[in-house]
Order: sequence, then C-alpha cells, then structure tokens
Amino acid sequence: MNRPAAPHLSLYRLFAALVAALSLGVLLPGPATAVAGVPAAPGATAVPGAAERPAAELIVIIEDNRFVPQTVTVRPGDTVRWTNNDRFDHTVTSDGPGWDSGVLTPGQSFRRVFPARGMFRYHDRLNPSITGVVVVR
Repeated sequence: MNRPAAPHLSLYRLFAALVAALSLGVLLPGPATAVAGVPAAPGATAVPGAAERPAAELIVIIEDNRFVPQTVTVRPGDTVRWTNNDRFDHTVTSDGPGWDSGVLTPGQSFRRVFPARGMFRYHDRLNPSITGVVVVR
C-alpha cells in the first residue's frame, strides 16, 4: 500500500531546492560583484544594489553651550543635523570656507550633507569656544 508523502517532507524538499537555487545564483539577476575582497566566480550573479548603503542622518544636539557629541564620524553622502536644544541662540559655522547655519534659535535645526571625505572643524560663531568636528571616511 502506497502512502502519500507527509506534507512537511514536501515543504522540506521545496526549501532545500530554493536554498540550492540561491547558492547557485539561479534566481538572482544582474552581474556579479566581489564580496569582502573575494572576486566573484565567472557566471555568478548578484542582487543589484545589495552592497549600496542608503545615506544616513546623524544628529548633533546643541545643549549646555556645547555640541553633543563633539565629534561625529559619517560616510560620504551622509547628513548631519544640528538641533539647538539650548536656551540660547547658536550657530554652526565651519572653521574654513564652507557653511554657516545662520542663527539657530532654541528648537531650530540645520542640516548639511557631507559628500566628500575629510575632517571638517566647526564652531559657534556667537560663542567661538564651542567647537566640533565632522569626520567623513
């Protein structure tokens, strides 16, 4: 007497076939890319854009007459947003040519995208002893 296969065995086989297809690159369109410095095998495929990271936004709070954190590290294309949570007006002004937020009253914010690598020092034009650094790597 023949017995039909148990449903969980059929599901297991389907899962095993899916894993095998993925590992062979059968289901993934697009050209191959290297991962962690290992060249892709000839004929391998990869998911387009899988290695790309969306731009991030990091927040610096202005409070107690200081930038918190004083140093932030971002990647090219990321945005830094400064928000004045202090009781006093402040600015976010680059030490060299670059940017100036204008006066930020309590509750106001200023955003800047950092497209290129480098170290960008800044200060509060109204209180130059308040300083900060954005490191882009």
